[in-house]
Amino acid sequence: MKKILYLLLIVSITAFAQIKKVEPPFWWAGMENTELQIMLYGNKIAKCDVVLTNGMTALDVFKPANPNYIFVTVNTANLNPGTFDILLKDGKKTMYKYTYELKTRVENSASRKGFDSSDMMYLLMPDRFANGNPKNDSQPDMAEKPNRGFDSGRHGGDIEGIIKHLDYLKELGITALWSTPLLEDNEPKYSYHTYAQSDYYRIDPRFGSNEDYKNLADELHQRKMKLVMDYVTNHWGSKHWLIRDLPFPEWIHQWPDNGGFRRSNYRMTTQFDSNAAQIDIAACMDGWFDTTMPDINQSNPIVLNYLIQNAIWWIEFAGLDGLRVDTYSYNDKEGIATWTKAIMDEYPNFNIVGEVWMHSQAQMAYWQKDSEIGAIQNYNSNLPSVMDFTLHDAISVMFDEQTKFSWQNEGIMRAYENFSNDFLYPNIDNILVFAENHDTNRINQIYKNDFDKYRLAMTLIATVRGIPQVYYGSEIGMAGDKSKGDGDIRKDFPGGWEGDANNAF
Repeated sequence: MKKILYLLLIVSITAFAQIKKVEPPFWWAGMENTELQIMLYGNKIAKCDVVLTNGMTALDVFKPANPNYIFVTVNTANLNPGTFDILLKDGKKTMYKYTYELKTRVENSASRKGFDSSDMMYLLMPDRFANGNPKNDSQPDMAEKPNRGFDSGRHGGDIEGIIKHLDYLKELGITALWSTPLLEDNEPKYSYHTYAQSDYYRIDPRFGSNEDYKNLADELHQRKMKLVMDYVTNHWGSKHWLIRDLPFPEWIHQWPDNGGFRRSNYRMTTQFDSNAAQIDIAACMDGWFDTTMPDINQSNPIVLNYLIQNAIWWIEFAGLDGLRVDTYSYNDKEGIATWTKAIMDEYPNFNIVGEVWMHSQAQMAYWQKDSEIGAIQNYNSNLPSVMDFTLHDAISVMFDEQTKFSWQNEGIMRAYENFSNDFLYPNIDNILVFAENHDTNRINQIYKNDFDKYRLAMTLIATVRGIPQVYYGSEIGMAGDKSKGDGDIRKDFPGGWEGDANNAF
């Protein structure tokens, strides 16, 4: 009987003290920011005291309302690569030990050069580009299974498929690859786009592994090409393990009714509109992008540190050359400015482009680093690059219009009027120019397979100021009508699947 009670006691102690996750799982010695916030997650681990070994001391130990979390902040200044133990103790008894590693940085990591106006960037959706490994299409721990017959289902494209066709991209003249997100998205529907992510430290296994992603970067670098990660700071997926067991309620924006959900009003101009009502500002900033996309609270320092460190972790781990930040202007603008600065402080020659989907050059220029327009409100986003949506707007209509009078803003004058406002940008050469992307109508759809107009649009993108970006399939004139649903503008690239009737590679 005593033995049984003893075994039950041991089992119960082990159960509550077990660490299930540590994030970041490891770090590097010699980083610019020497303060490291380590999140520990496990069943009721907050009952334990935290002890560090090898002479390490915690700058701060934060135990939030949820007893399943502990946040430990340590100082890595002057530390060499190596390990130290994080001990969870109940009195003198060690309940759990995690050996934390500080790795050696790759030589010249801090001075890596980001994408710039010398590059030609290629945007692809990995699920729709090429299926290099059909065996990973279905995963036991992933909710959605492959269904290529459904235009909004998972079709099976993956990292291996991208790697197999890098020489094709190289021959096209592509020098930088932007893939839409590859992190895990465990939503039961529409997970192919991967913008509702469920684990920020794991590549979705239907795309491959973390090592596969690192290999993609290595393969690109061997070809003197660059890798740009699509990063989402504004929202996570409702299936994210951390969302399902929040450290504290303020991790996300929650409303008093409807289970905490309220849809954003998408009025990004409230960020700088001096006439905006507080209710409209809150609806934009704190509203959810969609029902399955809880809005992240970047104004909370714990949350902000998590996002900063996660982005830096991927840059350092995979060897990234740039970030494209989704829905940049929906974030808390002070929080996202701090996030951007922290990354650029680590990598001064890096580049980050933000999705600022607005239809005025003055409004877009507000978001670029050192903007004189932003300075009117004492604001600096620290964001090196923005996407040129106003040029996209012009390209979408101007070749179907005739310019009757020089003072009218129609036809080719739309492009001229756009360029005449270039002076508003602090760095006009560092904006991303494009005719189409994964959220817009395909240009060849707009111009109804008129090759002359299509060629003019592509020539314009390739020759104007800024960083040119093409969308997968642009090179073969793929069409797609957004009014039919996003699946129509995100069709499979022909030849990416074994047995395809046509092969464009």
